[in-house]
Amino acid sequence: MNRLANSSSPYLLQHANNPVNWYPWGKEALDKAKAENKLILVSIGYSACHWCHVMEHESFEDEAVAAVMNEYFVCIKVDREERPDVDQIYMSAVQLMSGRGGWPLNCICLPDQRPIYGGTYFRKNDWTSLLFNLADFYKQKPEEAEEYAVRLTEGIQNYESVQFVAEQPEYTKADLELIGDNWKRYFDQYEGGTGNAPKFPMPNNWLLLMRYAHLMKDEEVAAQVKLTLHKMAFGGIYDHIGGGFARYSVDGRWHVPHFEKMLYDNAQLISLYAEAYTWSPDALYEQVVDEIIAFSTRELASPESGFYSALDADSEGVEGKFYIFTQKEIEEILGEDDAELFCIYYHITDDGNWEEEHSNVLFRRESDEDLAEKLGLGVDDLLLRIKASRKKVFEFRRHRVRPGLDNKILASWNGLMLKGLCQAYRAFNNPRYLELALQNAGFISANLISQNSRISRVYNVNTTGEASVAFLDDYANIIDGFIALYEVTFDEQWLQQAKKLTDAAIEHYYDEINGIFFYTADDDEQLIARKSEIMDGVTPASNSAMAINLKKLGLLFDNESYAAVSAQLLRNIMPQLAKYGTAYSNWTLLLLDEVFGIYEVAITGNEAETVRKEIENNYIPNKIILGGKKGSLPLLQDKFGQSTQIFVCKDKTCGLPANNTADALKQIEA
Repeated sequence: MNRLANSSSPYLLQHANNPVNWYPWGKEALDKAKAENKLILVSIGYSACHWCHVMEHESFEDEAVAAVMNEYFVCIKVDREERPDVDQIYMSAVQLMSGRGGWPLNCICLPDQRPIYGGTYFRKNDWTSLLFNLADFYKQKPEEAEEYAVRLTEGIQNYESVQFVAEQPEYTKADLELIGDNWKRYFDQYEGGTGNAPKFPMPNNWLLLMRYAHLMKDEEVAAQVKLTLHKMAFGGIYDHIGGGFARYSVDGRWHVPHFEKMLYDNAQLISLYAEAYTWSPDALYEQVVDEIIAFSTRELASPESGFYSALDADSEGVEGKFYIFTQKEIEEILGEDDAELFCIYYHITDDGNWEEEHSNVLFRRESDEDLAEKLGLGVDDLLLRIKASRKKVFEFRRHRVRPGLDNKILASWNGLMLKGLCQAYRAFNNPRYLELALQNAGFISANLISQNSRISRVYNVNTTGEASVAFLDDYANIIDGFIALYEVTFDEQWLQQAKKLTDAAIEHYYDEINGIFFYTADDDEQLIARKSEIMDGVTPASNSAMAINLKKLGLLFDNESYAAVSAQLLRNIMPQLAKYGTAYSNWTLLLLDEVFGIYEVAITGNEAETVRKEIENNYIPNKIILGGKKGSLPLLQDKFGQSTQIFVCKDKTCGLPANNTADALKQIEA
C-alpha cells in the first residue's frame, strides 16, 4: 500500500495498491520534490474514467514501469473532482502544448510545480521512453527546462483571461441573432446536436437554444432543440432499462455510449427536459425526467440525502458490460413472443449492434405511434408490453456485477441536482420531487456549509473532520439551487442562505480590479496560477453561474451592488460571445435576460401556492417568481391583503394587481 491508502477519494484508493509510490497532492510530496530536486509527475483522473483504468492496468500496475517512475520522479495522484483547481492548471498546460486535453491527464513538472511537458493517455512503451527522456533532459539541460517552464507558466496564467470593460454597451436582439446564426452552422440536422463524433449532451447549450427559440421566435432553432432532445432520449447514450444518461456517445448518432454515468450530467438533464416539457409538452420528456430521478435516487442517493458523484463505465474489467445484452439473453429473459417485440423496439440483433460480438446497446429509432402502426398493434398495447418487458430485463440486470460507485458527495454537483429537482417539481407538480429537493437542501445546509457561510466541497472528506477546500462552482451551484428552491416554496430561509453564500463568495473570490471571480479563494493554497473559470463546458462556468445568480438576487433583494457585479461580468465576456457560442451558452442566457428583461411575478395571499402552479404551467423563461402568505423581500412590501393578488413587475415598475392568472399573463404577453 502506498500513501494513497488513507485517502477518502475512491479514485485515489483505486491506486493505493499500485507499485508506484504515489502521494496525494499536498505538502509532503511537494516538499520532497524540492528537497531532492526531483521532477514531479502529476497524474490526474477520476474514478469513472475508462482510459484512466486502462493506463493504470498497463503502466501503473507494472513493476518495471513503476520502478522508473519511483526512481526519477515524485509521483502525485489527483482526483480532478476533488481538486479541480489543480486539474485546471495542468489541463491548461496540456492544451497549450498539444491543443487538446482529456483524462487521464499526465503532467511532468519542475520541483516547484511548474510544468514542462504533458499529455493524456500514453501506451506503456511510449510512457516509459518519455519518462527516461524527460529525466535525462532535466539532468543534462536544466536551463532549457527552466526557460520552457517560464514560458508555459506565463501561458497558463494568461489562459482563459479577459480584459476589464468599463463602458456599458447597449445589448440588442442583433447581438443575439449573430450568436444564433453562427451556432446554426454547426447543427446536425439529421441526428441532432452539433458536429459529428463524439457527441456530448451539453445540457446548458440546449437550455439556451430552447429559450432563444422561444423569445426570438426562431422556428429553425426550436426544431433543432426538439430533434436533439428526442435523439438523445432515443439513443444508446440513454439507459432504457434503468434510466439516466451516460457521459457521451463515441459516434455521431448517440448510439454507443462511453458508459460512465455522472451526477452533473443527469442533474442538468433533469432541468433541461423538465423545462422543455413546459415549453413544448411531450410525454417523452416527462418519462425521461421521471426515470433519471428514479435512477438517481436508487443508485446515487446517500442515506443522508446527498447524491454520489458517478457510476463507472466498467464492470468486471469490461467497459459497458453491465448494460449490454445479446439477443439470446433477451429471449431467455422474456420468452420468444415478447423478446421478438422487445428486440424490434430496441434494435437488438443476433449479430449485435456494436463492437462486442453478438452484444447490443439498446436504442430506439421510431416513435411509438409509427412502430405500433407498422406492427399492427395499438399504441397502448405496445407500451404495456414494452413496459412489462423492461421490468423483467431490469430485474435480470440487477443480479449482474455492478459498475463501481464513486461515493464522493460534491457540493457543486449536489447544487446542480437540487436545481434539477426543483425544476422537475415546477414542471410536473409531483410532490415527491419537492420532498427530495427539500431533503437534499437540508443535507447541504447541515453538512456542507459552515456557520460563517463557507462551503466544504467534499462531504466527510477525511477522518479528521477538517473542512475540505471549496471552489467558486460550489458556491455558484448551491446558490442557484437555493434560489430555485425558494421559487417553488416561497420559504425565505433558502434565499437568505443564498445571500450569505453570495456575500462569502464576493469576499473571498471576487477580483474587483479585473471584474471577475477567481476559481479559488483568497485564503486557499496558492498554486502556480490563480485562475478564473470563464468558458462554459459540460457544466456552466462558475463565473457565468455567479453572474446569473447575482442578477436574480439583485432583483429579489433590490441590491444594486449585486446587479453591478453581474453587469460587470457580462461586459467583460461580451466580446467573446459571438466568436464561440457553444463555449458561452450560460453567458448568453444572461444576455437573453438583459435584452428581453426579467419579469418579477409576485404572488401574495392565502392561495399563492395555487396561483404559482397556474403561472408555472405557462412558459415564461425570463421571470423570477416570489411571494407567499407572508414575506420580507422589498418587492413584497405593502402587497399583502385579504385576497390573493398577482403583481407583474419589470424594470422597477409594477402593473396593477391582478386577481387571477389569466389577467396576470396578459400583462406579461403585452
